[in-house]
Amino acid sequence: MSDPNEPISVPALDLKAQYRTIRDEIEPVVRQVLESQYFILGPEVAGFEAEAAEYCEAPHAVGCSSGSDALLLPLMALGLKPGDEVVTTPYSFFATAGAIWRTGARPVFVDIQPDTYNIDPALIEAAITPNTRAIIPVHLYGQAADMDPINEIARQHKLFVLEDAAQAIGAGYHGKRAGTLGHAAAFSFYPSKNLGGFGDAGMVTTDDPTLAKQLGRLRVHGMEPKYHHHEVGYNARIDALQAAILRVKLRHLDDWTAGRRSVADRYARLFESEGLTDIVALPSEKPGHFHVYNQYVVRVPADARDPLRAHLSANRVGSEIYYPIPLHLQTCFASLGHKPGDFPLSEAAAAETIALPIYPELSDEALRHVVGTISAFFDAQSILPFQRRRNVA
Repeated sequence: MSDPNEPISVPALDLKAQYRTIRDEIEPVVRQVLESQYFILGPEVAGFEAEAAEYCEAPHAVGCSSGSDALLLPLMALGLKPGDEVVTTPYSFFATAGAIWRTGARPVFVDIQPDTYNIDPALIEAAITPNTRAIIPVHLYGQAADMDPINEIARQHKLFVLEDAAQAIGAGYHGKRAGTLGHAAAFSFYPSKNLGGFGDAGMVTTDDPTLAKQLGRLRVHGMEPKYHHHEVGYNARIDALQAAILRVKLRHLDDWTAGRRSVADRYARLFESEGLTDIVALPSEKPGHFHVYNQYVVRVPADARDPLRAHLSANRVGSEIYYPIPLHLQTCFASLGHKPGDFPLSEAAAAETIALPIYPELSDEALRHVVGTISAFFDAQSILPFQRRRNVA
Protein backbone atom coordinates (compact mmCIF):
# COMPACT_ATOMS: atom_id res chain seq x y z
CA MET A 1 0.00 0.00 0.00
CA SER A 2 1.42 3.38 -0.96
CA ASP A 3 2.20 6.04 1.65
CA PRO A 4 -0.39 8.88 1.31
CA ASN A 5 2.32 11.32 2.42
CA GLU A 6 4.72 10.21 -0.30
CA PRO A 7 4.93 12.73 -3.18
CA ILE A 8 3.19 11.42 -6.28
CA SER A 9 5.50 9.97 -8.92
CA VAL A 10 4.51 9.43 -12.54
CA PRO A 11 7.07 7.42 -14.55
CA ALA A 12 7.22 7.88 -18.30
CA LEU A 13 6.25 4.20 -18.61
CA ASP A 14 5.27 1.64 -15.99
CA LEU A 15 5.54 -1.87 -17.41
CA LYS A 16 5.35 -3.37 -13.93
CA ALA A 17 1.79 -2.08 -13.60
CA GLN A 18 0.84 -3.84 -16.81
CA TYR A 19 2.56 -7.06 -15.81
CA ARG A 20 0.68 -7.25 -12.53
CA THR A 21 -2.59 -7.46 -14.49
CA ILE A 22 -1.48 -10.39 -16.68
CA ARG A 23 1.05 -12.26 -14.51
CA ASP A 24 -1.25 -15.23 -13.99
CA GLU A 25 -1.65 -15.64 -17.76
CA ILE A 26 2.00 -15.09 -18.67
CA GLU A 27 3.77 -17.36 -16.24
CA PRO A 28 2.04 -20.62 -17.30
CA VAL A 29 2.86 -20.11 -21.00
CA VAL A 30 6.47 -19.33 -20.14
CA ARG A 31 6.67 -22.55 -18.10
CA GLN A 32 5.09 -24.41 -21.00
CA VAL A 33 7.80 -23.23 -23.38
CA LEU A 34 10.49 -24.07 -20.84
CA GLU A 35 9.08 -27.55 -20.37
CA SER A 36 8.89 -28.09 -24.12
CA GLN A 37 12.48 -26.87 -24.67
CA TYR A 38 11.28 -25.75 -28.11
CA PHE A 39 12.78 -22.26 -28.28
CA ILE A 40 13.43 -21.56 -31.97
CA LEU A 41 10.42 -20.97 -34.24
CA GLY A 42 7.97 -23.86 -33.85
CA PRO A 43 4.27 -23.97 -32.88
CA GLU A 44 4.25 -20.90 -30.61
CA VAL A 45 5.69 -18.76 -33.41
CA ALA A 46 3.28 -20.20 -35.97
CA GLY A 47 0.38 -19.56 -33.60
CA PHE A 48 1.42 -16.00 -32.95
CA GLU A 49 1.90 -15.29 -36.65
CA ALA A 50 -1.61 -16.54 -37.43
CA GLU A 51 -3.21 -14.57 -34.59
CA ALA A 52 -1.27 -11.37 -35.33
CA ALA A 53 -2.13 -11.57 -39.03
CA GLU A 54 -5.80 -11.90 -38.13
CA TYR A 55 -5.56 -8.96 -35.74
CA CYS A 56 -3.92 -6.75 -38.38
CA GLU A 57 -6.39 -8.02 -41.02
CA ALA A 58 -3.41 -9.04 -43.15
CA PRO A 59 -3.16 -12.31 -45.11
CA HIS A 60 0.38 -13.09 -43.92
CA ALA A 61 2.58 -12.30 -40.91
CA VAL A 62 6.21 -13.33 -40.51
CA GLY A 63 7.78 -13.02 -37.07
CA CYS A 64 11.36 -11.85 -36.77
CA SER A 65 13.93 -10.84 -34.19
CA SER A 66 13.23 -7.08 -33.94
CA GLY A 67 11.46 -4.13 -35.50
CA SER A 68 14.75 -3.17 -37.13
CA ASP A 69 14.93 -6.54 -38.86
CA ALA A 70 11.27 -6.21 -39.81
CA LEU A 71 12.30 -3.16 -41.83
CA LEU A 72 15.43 -4.73 -43.25
CA LEU A 73 14.03 -8.08 -44.42
CA PRO A 74 11.53 -6.66 -46.96
CA LEU A 75 14.22 -4.35 -48.34
CA MET A 76 16.53 -7.34 -48.72
CA ALA A 77 13.74 -9.19 -50.51
CA LEU A 78 13.34 -6.20 -52.82
CA GLY A 79 16.96 -6.67 -53.85
CA LEU A 80 18.11 -3.14 -53.10
CA LYS A 81 21.69 -2.38 -54.10
CA PRO A 82 24.13 0.55 -54.07
CA GLY A 83 22.78 3.36 -56.21
CA ASP A 84 19.15 2.61 -55.38
CA GLU A 85 17.14 5.18 -53.42
CA VAL A 86 14.34 4.92 -50.86
CA VAL A 87 12.20 7.92 -49.93
CA THR A 88 11.42 8.32 -46.24
CA THR A 89 11.19 10.83 -43.40
CA PRO A 90 14.09 12.35 -41.46
CA TYR A 91 11.96 12.43 -38.29
CA SER A 92 11.83 8.87 -37.02
CA PHE A 93 13.77 6.32 -34.99
CA PHE A 94 17.15 5.53 -36.51
CA ALA A 95 16.17 2.08 -37.77
CA THR A 96 13.98 3.58 -40.50
CA ALA A 97 16.96 4.97 -42.37
CA GLY A 98 19.43 2.46 -40.95
CA ALA A 99 17.68 -0.43 -42.70
CA ILE A 100 17.92 1.38 -46.03
CA TRP A 101 21.62 2.11 -45.49
CA ARG A 102 22.42 -1.51 -44.60
CA THR A 103 21.23 -2.68 -48.02
CA GLY A 104 23.63 -0.26 -49.70
CA ALA A 105 20.81 1.97 -50.90
CA ARG A 106 20.52 5.70 -50.16
CA PRO A 107 17.82 7.21 -47.93
CA VAL A 108 16.20 10.24 -49.56
CA PHE A 109 14.49 12.38 -46.98
CA VAL A 110 11.22 14.30 -47.29
CA ASP A 111 10.01 16.71 -44.62
CA ILE A 112 7.02 16.11 -42.36
CA GLN A 113 3.59 17.54 -41.73
CA PRO A 114 3.81 19.80 -38.66
CA ASP A 115 0.67 18.49 -36.96
CA THR A 116 1.06 14.71 -37.34
CA TYR A 117 4.88 14.55 -37.64
CA ASN A 118 4.38 12.06 -40.48
CA ILE A 119 5.89 12.35 -43.95
CA ASP A 120 4.23 14.99 -46.14
CA PRO A 121 2.85 13.27 -49.25
CA ALA A 122 2.84 16.57 -51.14
CA LEU A 123 6.65 16.60 -51.04
CA ILE A 124 7.31 13.02 -52.15
CA GLU A 125 6.92 13.44 -55.91
CA ALA A 126 9.77 15.96 -56.09
CA ALA A 127 12.11 13.51 -54.32
CA ILE A 128 11.59 10.66 -56.80
CA THR A 129 14.35 9.97 -59.34
CA PRO A 130 14.99 7.14 -61.81
CA ASN A 131 16.88 5.41 -58.97
CA THR A 132 13.96 5.40 -56.53
CA ARG A 133 12.79 1.90 -55.64
CA ALA A 134 10.59 2.31 -52.57
CA ILE A 135 8.85 4.63 -50.11
CA ILE A 136 8.87 4.06 -46.34
CA PRO A 137 6.17 6.14 -44.63
CA VAL A 138 6.33 6.04 -40.83
CA HIS A 139 3.16 5.86 -38.72
CA LEU A 140 4.78 7.96 -36.04
CA TYR A 141 3.63 7.92 -32.42
CA GLY A 142 0.69 5.64 -33.29
CA GLN A 143 -1.09 7.58 -36.06
CA ALA A 144 -1.00 6.34 -39.64
CA ALA A 145 0.61 8.44 -42.33
CA ASP A 146 -1.67 9.76 -45.09
CA MET A 147 -1.45 6.61 -47.19
CA ASP A 148 -3.89 7.20 -50.06
CA PRO A 149 -1.78 9.86 -51.82
CA ILE A 150 1.41 7.96 -50.98
CA ASN A 151 0.09 4.78 -52.56
CA GLU A 152 -1.08 6.70 -55.63
CA ILE A 153 2.40 8.15 -56.12
CA ALA A 154 3.88 4.69 -55.66
CA ARG A 155 1.46 3.22 -58.20
CA GLN A 156 2.34 5.85 -60.79
CA HIS A 157 6.08 5.29 -60.34
CA LYS A 158 5.92 1.52 -59.71
CA LEU A 159 7.47 1.80 -56.25
CA PHE A 160 7.36 -0.60 -53.31
CA VAL A 161 5.63 0.78 -50.19
CA LEU A 162 6.88 -0.46 -46.82
CA GLU A 163 4.95 0.85 -43.82
CA ASP A 164 7.08 1.53 -40.78
CA ALA A 165 4.35 0.55 -38.33
CA ALA A 166 6.71 -0.06 -35.41
CA GLN A 167 4.65 2.27 -33.19
CA ALA A 168 1.25 1.65 -34.70
CA ILE A 169 -0.17 -1.83 -34.23
CA GLY A 170 -3.96 -1.44 -34.21
CA ALA A 171 -3.87 2.03 -35.78
CA GLY A 172 -6.53 2.68 -38.42
CA TYR A 173 -6.75 4.60 -41.68
CA HIS A 174 -10.13 4.97 -43.40
CA GLY A 175 -11.37 1.61 -42.18
CA LYS A 176 -8.15 -0.35 -42.75
CA ARG A 177 -5.53 -1.27 -40.20
CA ALA A 178 -1.84 -0.46 -40.20
CA GLY A 179 -0.13 -3.44 -41.76
CA THR A 180 -2.48 -3.54 -44.75
CA LEU A 181 -1.79 -0.08 -46.19
CA GLY A 182 1.24 -0.88 -48.36
CA HIS A 183 2.97 -3.85 -49.97
CA ALA A 184 4.42 -4.81 -46.56
CA ALA A 185 4.61 -3.42 -43.05
CA ALA A 186 7.18 -3.64 -40.27
CA PHE A 187 6.15 -3.91 -36.61
CA SER A 188 8.24 -3.76 -33.45
CA PHE A 189 7.49 -5.58 -30.21
CA TYR A 190 10.16 -3.80 -28.19
CA PRO A 191 8.97 -3.80 -24.54
CA SER A 192 7.82 -0.16 -24.59
CA LYS A 193 5.51 -0.64 -27.58
CA ASN A 194 1.74 -0.95 -27.19
CA LEU A 195 2.24 -4.67 -27.83
CA GLY A 196 5.61 -5.29 -26.23
CA GLY A 197 7.53 -8.49 -25.64
CA PHE A 198 9.94 -9.36 -22.87
CA GLY A 199 12.87 -8.48 -25.11
CA ASP A 200 13.34 -7.78 -28.80
CA ALA A 201 10.91 -9.09 -31.40
CA GLY A 202 9.27 -7.90 -34.61
CA MET A 203 6.97 -8.89 -37.46
CA VAL A 204 6.33 -8.21 -41.13
CA THR A 205 2.83 -8.32 -42.62
CA THR A 206 2.05 -8.54 -46.32
CA ASP A 207 -0.68 -9.60 -48.74
CA ASP A 208 1.89 -11.18 -51.07
CA PRO A 209 2.32 -14.94 -50.45
CA THR A 210 5.54 -15.08 -52.48
CA LEU A 211 7.06 -12.28 -50.43
CA ALA A 212 5.92 -13.88 -47.18
CA LYS A 213 7.63 -17.13 -48.14
CA GLN A 214 10.82 -15.28 -49.06
CA LEU A 215 10.80 -13.40 -45.75
CA GLY A 216 10.47 -16.73 -43.95
CA ARG A 217 13.64 -17.89 -45.73
CA LEU A 218 15.60 -14.67 -45.24
CA ARG A 219 15.15 -14.79 -41.46
CA VAL A 220 16.94 -18.19 -41.42
CA HIS A 221 19.93 -17.44 -43.65
CA GLY A 222 17.93 -17.87 -46.86
CA MET A 223 17.44 -21.56 -46.03
CA GLU A 224 14.65 -23.88 -47.22
CA PRO A 225 14.74 -26.80 -46.52
CA LYS A 226 17.47 -27.27 -43.93
CA TYR A 227 20.97 -26.61 -45.30
CA HIS A 228 19.63 -25.58 -48.72
CA HIS A 229 20.31 -21.85 -49.15
CA HIS A 230 18.52 -20.07 -52.01
CA GLU A 231 19.84 -16.61 -51.11
CA VAL A 232 21.98 -14.98 -48.46
CA GLY A 233 19.79 -14.04 -45.54
CA TYR A 234 20.82 -13.92 -41.90
CA ASN A 235 19.70 -14.97 -38.43
CA ALA A 236 16.58 -12.87 -37.75
CA ARG A 237 14.18 -15.31 -36.09
CA ILE A 238 11.64 -14.55 -33.41
CA ASP A 239 11.98 -16.99 -30.52
CA ALA A 240 9.22 -19.12 -29.06
CA LEU A 241 9.29 -17.43 -25.65
CA GLN A 242 8.58 -14.04 -27.16
CA ALA A 243 5.85 -15.49 -29.37
CA ALA A 244 4.15 -17.20 -26.41
CA ILE A 245 4.20 -13.99 -24.36
CA LEU A 246 2.95 -11.89 -27.27
CA ARG A 247 0.07 -14.29 -27.86
CA VAL A 248 -1.16 -13.61 -24.33
CA LYS A 249 -0.66 -9.86 -24.59
CA LEU A 250 -2.34 -9.65 -27.99
CA ARG A 251 -5.62 -10.71 -26.35
CA HIS A 252 -5.49 -7.54 -24.23
CA LEU A 253 -4.32 -5.13 -26.89
CA ASP A 254 -7.68 -3.62 -27.81
CA ASP A 255 -8.47 -2.92 -24.15
CA TRP A 256 -5.05 -1.34 -23.65
CA THR A 257 -5.55 0.78 -26.76
CA ALA A 258 -8.90 1.96 -25.43
CA GLY A 259 -7.14 2.85 -22.18
CA ARG A 260 -4.48 4.87 -23.99
CA ARG A 261 -7.13 6.73 -25.97
CA SER A 262 -8.99 7.47 -22.74
CA VAL A 263 -5.81 8.87 -21.19
CA ALA A 264 -5.24 11.05 -24.28
CA ASP A 265 -8.81 12.37 -24.00
CA ARG A 266 -8.37 13.13 -20.29
CA TYR A 267 -5.09 14.93 -21.01
CA ALA A 268 -6.85 17.12 -23.59
CA ARG A 269 -9.58 18.07 -21.13
CA LEU A 270 -7.07 18.87 -18.38
CA PHE A 271 -4.87 20.99 -20.66
CA GLU A 272 -7.97 22.86 -21.79
CA SER A 273 -9.21 23.44 -18.25
CA GLU A 274 -5.80 24.79 -17.25
CA GLY A 275 -5.82 27.23 -20.17
CA LEU A 276 -2.65 25.68 -21.58
CA THR A 277 -3.66 24.90 -25.13
CA ASP A 278 -2.40 28.19 -26.55
CA ILE A 279 1.14 27.41 -25.49
CA VAL A 280 1.14 23.59 -25.41
CA ALA A 281 0.16 22.07 -28.76
CA LEU A 282 -1.55 18.72 -28.19
CA PRO A 283 -1.60 15.70 -30.52
CA SER A 284 -4.65 15.52 -32.74
CA GLU A 285 -6.38 12.64 -34.46
CA LYS A 286 -6.87 13.33 -38.15
CA PRO A 287 -10.28 12.61 -39.74
CA GLY A 288 -10.52 9.00 -40.86
CA HIS A 289 -7.64 7.95 -38.58
CA PHE A 290 -7.60 5.81 -35.45
CA HIS A 291 -4.71 6.91 -33.21
CA VAL A 292 -3.28 4.33 -30.80
CA TYR A 293 -1.00 6.75 -28.88
CA ASN A 294 2.21 4.78 -28.57
CA GLN A 295 3.46 8.15 -27.35
CA TYR A 296 1.63 11.29 -26.23
CA VAL A 297 3.76 14.04 -27.73
CA VAL A 298 3.10 17.70 -27.02
CA ARG A 299 4.83 20.73 -28.44
CA VAL A 300 6.11 23.82 -26.61
CA PRO A 301 8.39 26.74 -27.56
CA ALA A 302 11.93 25.48 -28.19
CA ASP A 303 13.49 27.62 -25.46
CA ALA A 304 11.02 26.21 -22.93
CA ARG A 305 11.27 22.52 -23.84
CA ASP A 306 14.41 21.46 -21.94
CA PRO A 307 13.67 23.63 -18.85
CA LEU A 308 10.16 22.16 -18.79
CA ARG A 309 11.56 18.65 -18.91
CA ALA A 310 13.90 19.46 -16.02
CA HIS A 311 10.92 20.87 -14.07
CA LEU A 312 8.91 17.71 -14.73
CA SER A 313 11.79 15.55 -13.52
CA ALA A 314 12.17 17.65 -10.36
CA ASN A 315 8.49 16.99 -9.69
CA ARG A 316 8.78 13.23 -10.26
CA VAL A 317 7.20 13.20 -13.71
CA GLY A 318 8.94 11.14 -16.38
CA SER A 319 9.21 12.31 -19.97
CA GLU A 320 11.15 11.57 -23.13
CA ILE A 321 12.37 13.34 -26.26
CA TYR A 322 11.60 11.60 -29.57
CA TYR A 323 13.80 12.47 -31.46
CA PRO A 324 16.36 15.18 -30.55
CA ILE A 325 18.50 14.86 -33.71
CA PRO A 326 16.73 14.32 -37.05
CA LEU A 327 18.16 11.56 -39.21
CA HIS A 328 19.62 13.87 -41.85
CA LEU A 329 21.85 15.47 -39.19
CA GLN A 330 23.16 12.21 -37.72
CA THR A 331 26.94 11.89 -37.98
CA CYS A 332 26.80 8.52 -39.73
CA PHE A 333 24.80 10.04 -42.61
CA ALA A 334 27.17 12.98 -43.13
CA SER A 335 28.08 11.66 -46.60
CA LEU A 336 24.53 12.48 -47.74
CA GLY A 337 25.56 16.13 -47.57
CA HIS A 338 22.69 17.53 -45.53
CA LYS A 339 22.95 20.59 -43.31
CA PRO A 340 20.77 22.30 -40.71
CA GLY A 341 17.81 23.95 -42.37
CA ASP A 342 17.35 21.32 -45.08
CA PHE A 343 14.21 19.91 -43.40
CA PRO A 344 13.00 22.74 -41.17
CA LEU A 345 9.76 21.14 -39.98
CA SER A 346 11.58 18.02 -38.79
CA GLU A 347 14.22 20.14 -37.10
CA ALA A 348 11.57 22.25 -35.37
CA ALA A 349 9.78 19.13 -34.13
CA ALA A 350 13.07 17.78 -32.77
CA ALA A 351 13.56 21.01 -30.81
CA GLU A 352 10.02 21.56 -29.55
CA THR A 353 8.42 18.21 -28.71
CA ILE A 354 8.25 16.29 -25.47
CA ALA A 355 6.55 12.96 -24.77
CA LEU A 356 4.47 12.75 -21.60
CA PRO A 357 3.54 9.57 -19.72
CA ILE A 358 0.81 7.53 -21.41
CA TYR A 359 -0.28 4.03 -20.50
CA PRO A 360 -3.68 2.56 -19.57
CA GLU A 361 -2.95 2.32 -15.85
CA LEU A 362 -2.50 6.09 -15.35
CA SER A 363 -4.87 7.41 -12.70
CA ASP A 364 -6.72 10.72 -12.79
CA GLU A 365 -4.55 11.84 -9.88
CA ALA A 366 -1.41 11.11 -11.89
CA LEU A 367 -2.71 12.97 -14.93
CA ARG A 368 -3.68 15.98 -12.83
CA HIS A 369 -0.18 15.98 -11.37
CA VAL A 370 1.42 15.94 -14.84
CA VAL A 371 -0.71 18.78 -16.21
CA GLY A 372 -0.59 20.74 -12.97
CA THR A 373 3.22 20.53 -12.98
CA ILE A 374 3.29 21.88 -16.54
CA SER A 375 0.88 24.66 -15.62
CA ALA A 376 3.03 25.66 -12.64
CA PHE A 377 6.10 25.78 -14.88
CA PHE A 378 4.54 28.23 -17.31
CA ASP A 379 3.10 30.33 -14.48
CA ALA A 380 6.62 30.68 -13.07
CA GLN A 381 8.02 31.76 -16.44
CA SER A 382 5.90 34.95 -16.44
CA ILE A 383 4.91 34.35 -20.05
CA LEU A 384 2.50 37.25 -20.31
CA PRO A 385 0.39 36.11 -23.28
CA PHE A 386 -0.12 32.81 -21.53
CA GLN A 387 -0.98 34.50 -18.26
CA ARG A 388 -3.59 36.71 -19.90
CA ARG A 389 -5.23 33.77 -21.64
CA ARG A 390 -5.32 31.74 -18.45
CA ASN A 391 -6.70 34.58 -16.36
CA VAL A 392 -9.47 35.19 -18.90
CA ALA A 393 -10.34 31.50 -18.79
